[in-house]
Amino acid sequence: MARVALLSNPSSTGNLALLPRIREFCAEHGELFHYEVEHVGQIGEALRSIACVRPRVLVINGGDGTVQAALTELHQGNYFEGNPPPVAVLPNGKTNLIALDLGSTGDPVAGLARILELAASDLDDHVVRRELIALSEGGRPPVLGMFLGGAGLADSILYCRHVIYPLGMSNGLSHFVTVLAVLLSLIPGFSAKFLPPLPSPMRISLMRDGQVTGRFALMIVTTLEKMLLGSKTEGGVRPGLKFMAVDQSAIALVRAIHAALMGRLGSRPMTGVHVEHGDHIRIESDRSSVILDGEIFHTGPGAPITLRPTKPMAFLRLAA
Repeated sequence: MARVALLSNPSSTGNLALLPRIREFCAEHGELFHYEVEHVGQIGEALRSIACVRPRVLVINGGDGTVQAALTELHQGNYFEGNPPPVAVLPNGKTNLIALDLGSTGDPVAGLARILELAASDLDDHVVRRELIALSEGGRPPVLGMFLGGAGLADSILYCRHVIYPLGMSNGLSHFVTVLAVLLSLIPGFSAKFLPPLPSPMRISLMRDGQVTGRFALMIVTTLEKMLLGSKTEGGVRPGLKFMAVDQSAIALVRAIHAALMGRLGSRPMTGVHVEHGDHIRIESDRSSVILDGEIFHTGPGAPITLRPTKPMAFLRLAA
């Protein structure tokens, strides 16, 4: 029986430089079972093989898209007898939102060593349970993840991916330029071809709290403890989906950022800032995109996207 199983996606951006060190570390530790996939379509077969070695912890080494695909397979498949082992995520890729929420930061190889250390002891104090977002659209099987961005946020991510990243700048500088472009696009009457597009109108229905309609600078749905700028969502331990939308307004966006930095996001009503919880969220728009852990989905006329929480899944938190 392997103490830890590691599932790696070599095609992940972060693994282009990291994977040789990961392979060397695995070769030095016989209690670590390493399985590499060539593409995410092989993750189901990888989990079937990993289940045979019955690991105490399953580690995913890839970007958010790899994590999303693995979580979907774990939830929908029946690869392990009973419940799957706790999932740990190595920091990788460009965003690492899931890894950050689980306290996995810094050097991935050091993180893997820490996971081996924890797996040799009682894991109870480090296991946390998280619900996942089940996204359904077009009658296809649900896709699972933990962080969804939509409206202007999705447009900005796509703008950064397709316009800014190809310029060859570092990730940090690319993100700074993207934020600057987004802020410029919020100035009333200011427009230019090089700026992100104006978000399409959306109608968002929450089972508990009615509807929110308009153009939004950003929309977030998550099950992570942290929603924006390190701020915990209001009632972070409440079950269900955590939802936030900010109107397409510079004043509303500044108001939301200030509240997040002060740790007060969602603690009281704010004009232009919508923070809610929901068990069932429906997103409708004639033309809009949402991004769930790196994968893009589109709404259209008569083609809404629905979101529901799943049963909690066990994860391994590396931070104390």
